[in-house]
Amino acid sequence: MSEDLIKRLFEMDSCAVSDAMDSLGLPGEVTGINNQTTSDKIVGRALTVKLGTTPPEGGSAKHLCSGAIEMGTQGNVIVIEQSTGVDAAGWGGVLSNAAQYNGIEGVIVEGPARDIDEAAGLGFTVYARSHTARTARGRVYEQSFNTEIVVGDVKVNQDDYVIADGSAVVFLPAERAEEVIKIAERIVNKEKLMTEAVRRGEPVGSVMGANYENMLDEMGD
Repeated sequence: MSEDLIKRLFEMDSCAVSDAMDSLGLPGEVTGINNQTTSDKIVGRALTVKLGTTPPEGGSAKHLCSGAIEMGTQGNVIVIEQSTGVDAAGWGGVLSNAAQYNGIEGVIVEGPARDIDEAAGLGFTVYARSHTARTARGRVYEQSFNTEIVVGDVKVNQDDYVIADGSAVVFLPAERAEEVIKIAERIVNKEKLMTEAVRRGEPVGSVMGANYENMLDEMGD
């Protein structure tokens, strides 16, 4: 089921998914987090990491995000909350190499990332709020892994679905993903009909006002 939903989600864009979420009254869209390294969209299920400024007790801990990378595989997207306000990267070059080796689809950082050129050279997709050269070492630390985080104004949990492209990042609650995707597919089909109509020369005002929902119902009969 998970692989099927990811495949179906990959066939659409974030706008259709956002519209579907809107129709259900669900929050999910986050703007201002952009692809820093490639032109690729990423789709998958979230592994979450929360970063903060509190050092670990005892002074030693695994490097931030290493647990998520070690757990992750194809179909996973690592999602990081680094909203401390400290100018320090929540993601870097060695992590990009390790994540790519494990087959992870990409990374989304609510905050800065670094080693952007290195990740771009790898063809590894990093979405981030911003970029910096400043290391996290001694500045931010991993607080938790696969617990609820906040990206933009959206709460994100482990195994939630995510699509990120040039328009936005959208998170789908795992328990509502199939419902959202089904509605989004209908939206995609409706917009396809509308696009075909304007490309035939029909007035855009008439096309935008037409009831394409009925056409979709007729096509499904």
